[in-house]
Amino acid sequence: QKDDSQQLLESFNNDEKEHTLMESKAEPYTSKEEIVVEASDSPLNSNIAAFALKAKVIYPINQKFRPLADGSSNPSLHENPKQAVLPNQVVETSVSGSLGSLSQGDKEDCSSSTTIHSTTSDDRFHARAFLKVASFPEVLTCESFDVKLCLCSLTLKDLMLLDTELRKEKHVMFIQVFKIYLTDFHHKKKITDGLLKKILLNQENDFEELQKQLDSRLQNVEMSGAHNSEFQTLEDLERREREYSEHVIDNMEAFWKQTDKAQQDFLDQSKCSSAKATKIMMDLTEKMIAVESLLSESQDLQAMDIQERLFNWELMVKMIDSLKSSIPEECKGRLNTVSNILDCLTVKNNLSVRQKEELLTNLHKAFWEQLAHYSNECMQQSKDLILKRLQCRAKRKEEFKRRQEAEQGSLLSKTFLTEDVHNFLKAYHELIEKHWQAQWDLEEEDDCESTEAVANLYKELYSKASYALAELVTELFLQTLPVVTSLSVRECELLKEEWQENLVPELEKWENHRQRRWKLFQEQLLQEKELWITEYALSAVMQKHLSEKQEKIIQGVVSRLGCLSDESVSYILQKHRLLLCSVLRRLTFRRLGMAALARMRLSRKKSSLQELREQCTLQKGHSLCQDEEQWQLQKAVESHIREEEEKLEEETQETNLEFHQQLVTEIQEALQFLQQHMEQVIGQTLLQYARGEAEKKNSDDGQDFKERLVESAVESVYGTSNNINRLVQNYYQQLGKITEAYEGKKLQHLKSLQAERNERLKNKEDELALKEKHTKGLLNVSSAVHQRVVLQQNKILAQFELKQQIRLESLKQKLLGLHCLETKLENQLREAEQDFMRELAVLTRVPVTVKKKPSKRSKPAGVKANSKRQTFQSPEPAEKDESHENIQEPHGITSGLCRAMSQSSHEGETEPRKNSKMIKKKGSR
Repeated sequence: QKDDSQQLLESFNNDEKEHTLMESKAEPYTSKEEIVVEASDSPLNSNIAAFALKAKVIYPINQKFRPLADGSSNPSLHENPKQAVLPNQVVETSVSGSLGSLSQGDKEDCSSSTTIHSTTSDDRFHARAFLKVASFPEVLTCESFDVKLCLCSLTLKDLMLLDTELRKEKHVMFIQVFKIYLTDFHHKKKITDGLLKKILLNQENDFEELQKQLDSRLQNVEMSGAHNSEFQTLEDLERREREYSEHVIDNMEAFWKQTDKAQQDFLDQSKCSSAKATKIMMDLTEKMIAVESLLSESQDLQAMDIQERLFNWELMVKMIDSLKSSIPEECKGRLNTVSNILDCLTVKNNLSVRQKEELLTNLHKAFWEQLAHYSNECMQQSKDLILKRLQCRAKRKEEFKRRQEAEQGSLLSKTFLTEDVHNFLKAYHELIEKHWQAQWDLEEEDDCESTEAVANLYKELYSKASYALAELVTELFLQTLPVVTSLSVRECELLKEEWQENLVPELEKWENHRQRRWKLFQEQLLQEKELWITEYALSAVMQKHLSEKQEKIIQGVVSRLGCLSDESVSYILQKHRLLLCSVLRRLTFRRLGMAALARMRLSRKKSSLQELREQCTLQKGHSLCQDEEQWQLQKAVESHIREEEEKLEEETQETNLEFHQQLVTEIQEALQFLQQHMEQVIGQTLLQYARGEAEKKNSDDGQDFKERLVESAVESVYGTSNNINRLVQNYYQQLGKITEAYEGKKLQHLKSLQAERNERLKNKEDELALKEKHTKGLLNVSSAVHQRVVLQQNKILAQFELKQQIRLESLKQKLLGLHCLETKLENQLREAEQDFMRELAVLTRVPVTVKKKPSKRSKPAGVKANSKRQTFQSPEPAEKDESHENIQEPHGITSGLCRAMSQSSHEGETEPRKNSKMIKKKGSR
């Protein structure tokens, strides 16, 4: 105890610093590590040399036995063997640690080092455990150095809670909107009451099952890395966030599939027309787009509130930490003033060196023991206070929850018409926001009150410590010194008054010191706010770019189809916009979480560097007059800090790049889900269109007229087999000429398109070559490799986009040309068929009038039919198949007619009815 207190005295006394260093050879208990600790705890009493020494001393975390000056090892004064230590977990059990200051291991690992740690140290920090907190008041009693990690983990928890609330709100809104449309159908007697209840019950059960699956998966994620329920690691937190995002995206995909299934089942069971079904699906999609818009706006505002609350938390934590650190720092200053007075007595030979050391040792021992007792009481009172307030908060939140559920149930029980859907969505969303704001205000109010209560406890501790020290100093001057020295009581009283007078400038210095540190902290916090605003703006720009790119892609896909109605195209675009809004909103949550994780990963090094900046700034303000050696040391430290800033900036970029690449990967996976879902939507729309076109064609092919003509021709006695065969042969020759001309025109059209395409490609490539030559002329040989690589990449991308654009334009022209040729072919085949039937009627003298169909009606039908086929296969086979199909139809009529006439010539005219039935059967075939 004597040795430890002696070293403590020597470290406090700035005037005896040189004397202490010279006595270190004779006194082996004097350790360089203890000098460094005091230099960091009392910067006003340390010089530049001590600060530089502090910057070089590094000890591993949790090293119990540290080397002393003579090479021996003794247990550190800051270790407490009674407290269990987790792996890689720093604990604080010293007097300053109990006051919430940085623990010794943390100072050595984070604060006392001015070097960026190695990869091994980074891995150790990544797997290092820190306290798992559920609310901010718990952080106020946290003794760990990793307060920043605790606060960021609370931010992640708030983001996760917000995501859950918004997802629940979206599910409720969809069910209610769906219920409104079902009720409307029920009122119009289009579905029965039993069917209405059945559909609603099935949907509610399906959504509950989806939520149960998600809760189960999230519970497994939470428990998978929970080796200790009270502590967590940054590695576990990153893994949980990543898996949580994956499960939520899977749940989102299942939700939209379930909504599509619910809509389709409802439309199938209601048996409404295709046009009516499309309109209902468009209305539902439009309402859900409005829901996503409300949720996205609310998400942005509340995410900003969460970030602002994080900054407020840091301010409150810094205030408590300032109160904690001010108590031992000011007490050390008061003790140092006592030491200076005793030094004066030693110089005057009123007190021996040994007597002075014994007096100071006893004073320090008595005071620090008393302060430790008060600190432990204060810490226990703080924990009890926080526990009590958290219990009260939980009760109030339960009351809030019951009241909010009642209000929501009252609104959901009301009946809304389809015209009032927007009013319902607005009212329900405003109610949810009101409840969220009420809970938010409750938590913020409780946080402020808890912080104020803890601050009052530490102010009381400060008063107790000051009073205890004053009592001990009074006892020293008025009771001990008169006995030990030859001084009178009056002289001792004068010494006490001198001590009190000397305290005034010292306390003013400490107050100025605290104010400068607080100002530096506020500047740092302001820089973090500006950085966060910049990152948020960049994220918004990226999200807008991604949205525009996806909108352009889906519009290009729809424009290439070219066969769908305006309603179907509008529905596809609306569906894509809805899913894209949902995906982007989820990715915004993920980006905010990644930003918090990146800050957590860099928090240790930022804190270490910030402390060095503070120490250097305060030292420059304290030491106004410096000699050449001190000036050189100061410049060396500043240069070293600049080097560490560059290293930190480089690591920050690497960390941000790592998270950005991970975010890009997740964006690609989410867009893959979007693409697959839209493929199904477009496929269903094309299928409905194909069915409608098939029904229209079957109802408009004039089959009844053909059957009547065949029956009349067979029953006629004027038509012979030779005449009809000659007529059929002429018809076949005419069809051959038409198809031959069609094939020739098609081949000529394709050749001209190919030549035009090659010509355009050549011209564009020449333009790119000239542009590339001009760009190369601007770059000299000394240009960076990166610039040349970027130019090469741009060149390749430009060539690819050019060829793709020319290819698409050529395909469009090819499609339009083939549509035109097909329309002409169909009109010519139809005219030839009608001419054949008219000549057949004249030959057999059957008084039947052939009504020629107008070409204006057949033209768009041909265009639409071919557009549908163009969607699924290449144009050339489609044209061949279509031409053969149109030729086979009259061929069936003529072949059946020839066979019937042949049989009629052999069997005679006795069974005309029987032959008529046979001819009709073959003709229909």
